[in-house]
Amino acid sequence: MPYRRLPNTDTARLRALKAAAIKGKELHPFKLAFSQSSFSKVKFFVNNFEKAILNYRAVYDTQVERNKEYNEITKKARLYLSHFIQVLNMAIARGELPEKVRLTFGMDEDERRLPNLSTDKDLSEWGKRIIQGETQRMGMGQTPITNPTIAVVKVRYENFVEAFNHQRILQQNTQRCQAELEDLRQKADEIILDIWNEVEDTLKDLPGHERREQAQEYGLVYVYRKNEIKDLQMFDRVELDF
Repeated sequence: MPYRRLPNTDTARLRALKAAAIKGKELHPFKLAFSQSSFSKVKFFVNNFEKAILNYRAVYDTQVERNKEYNEITKKARLYLSHFIQVLNMAIARGELPEKVRLTFGMDEDERRLPNLSTDKDLSEWGKRIIQGETQRMGMGQTPITNPTIAVVKVRYENFVEAFNHQRILQQNTQRCQAELEDLRQKADEIILDIWNEVEDTLKDLPGHERREQAQEYGLVYVYRKNEIKDLQMFDRVELDF
């Protein structure tokens, strides 16, 4: 015997709510298989739920789309910053700059390796240090590092900071919409469960197949178990052979 399966996705929830709302509008209250109280709930709830779904999808899609651009901007900032530090180290290796100049950039005097720039936080911190250090050197009249210059590095870094802040806002919007949708999902499940229980209780005296057919018009979903599907397929083959 097939069993009832409650919706577990937003699309399925919305479909169930809309099916019940349509039935509530089409039928006279005395012919409706669920209460007017439940109809009032679903009527006023379904549009809010659909709007919340659309809002979440919109902000999520925007975040995903802008994330591609953000990753490219971050990649460029990381590349220019690492190149600047490499040029700095090469100038020190050639004797053009003293090792102690690294202290100006917030680095250890004898540190020849590139700092860790793998995370956004690292990139943000080191970008600030390098820009401040080179600006300080240039303010003292020292020869600026070129290829890339700190001006070019600063442009890439500022693009990264702007994109980072914007992406964080998008993430916050997505999280807020997701939290709102989570609350509405719980309410949707409660309304659907109440309506489906009322429908089945109203139709309980009908024969099984007829009861399920009428219930499905209200949005109820019934699923056959694997062994029941096999039995039905075997029955169909027997009928065809006959």
